[in-house]
Amino acid sequence: MGIYMREALVWAFALALAIGGGDAQNSSTLVPAIITFGDSAVDVGNNDYIPTIFKANYPPYGRDFVNHKPTGRFCNGKLATDLTADTLGFTTYPPAYLSPQASGKNLLIGANFASAASGYDDKTAVLNHAIPLSQQLEYYKEYQGKLAQIAGNQNAASILKDGLYILSFGSSDFLQNYYVNPFINKVLTPDQYSSYLVGIFSSFIKVPTKLSLLLLEWMRWKNYLRPNIKRGRMSDDEKDLIIRLHKLLGNRLVAHSFSTLYFFFFHSFFLYFVFCFAEASKGCCGTGTVETTSLLCNPKSIGTCSNASQYVFWDSVHPSEAANQVLADSLILQGINLIG
Repeated sequence: MGIYMREALVWAFALALAIGGGDAQNSSTLVPAIITFGDSAVDVGNNDYIPTIFKANYPPYGRDFVNHKPTGRFCNGKLATDLTADTLGFTTYPPAYLSPQASGKNLLIGANFASAASGYDDKTAVLNHAIPLSQQLEYYKEYQGKLAQIAGNQNAASILKDGLYILSFGSSDFLQNYYVNPFINKVLTPDQYSSYLVGIFSSFIKVPTKLSLLLLEWMRWKNYLRPNIKRGRMSDDEKDLIIRLHKLLGNRLVAHSFSTLYFFFFHSFFLYFVFCFAEASKGCCGTGTVETTSLLCNPKSIGTCSNASQYVFWDSVHPSEAANQVLADSLILQGINLIG
């Protein structure tokens, strides 16, 4: 999507604010804050500060980011959430909550609690030495207190009420837990495990009193684009989970007074990715088929492409900045109803 379309989207958001009577904390941004929970699709560096192999704080990660330095983002550049923040008028990004930057006035624009290899199921995070969703929620509660100290109770409440909440979970629960953990897959059927995950999500969305929520399901993309790779296949179990989550959100809209709940599917962009990128079957880093984390995608990876903008994937799992831009533009276009 070109620059003119992005400018049109900004105007569309401004119009939505005017019609809806929204009043952002900062007049230069269309929402006062962005608060993110999730996994590697949205982790901006929290895993840099915990003992886990799932880190991206070394080259070639971040080679196309600001100052060409790695930040802990599993990408060559910006994530979809960063690009969304750009369009919403943010000049800096909500910090990783465990980073030194998560202090003082930096917290006024939100915080990022995501951790690569985490999931709805806390056991997924424990297995991968990531930050569980339950702990991310504890950090969020801690953040609320810090925000009140900085902004005052009334302003903090306004920021939290009108902020944009983003959630990205699900893939690791199956790929890095259920399918490889006999203590679960020998006890629960896929259907039972999906029900268990949906129950966790149902509890999660009761946390904010007034919630504008975007659910990101990027990881599903690889399953369509690369069906020939077994580890990248999309199982019927994962499809069922998505359908259940979508249905739950619809029920919540009727039963609760949330401002908006929006489930964003990335699947509808499949044909765009296939036909508008030169390479959709493998990633840029190394051979692009197995590389991810420091074990494989690292400065010594042989064959890493010179121009990641031609690739849907940066490593074997995560999208390139170019793909993230497509997703962010579409996210914003379909998320206009969240603002206001």
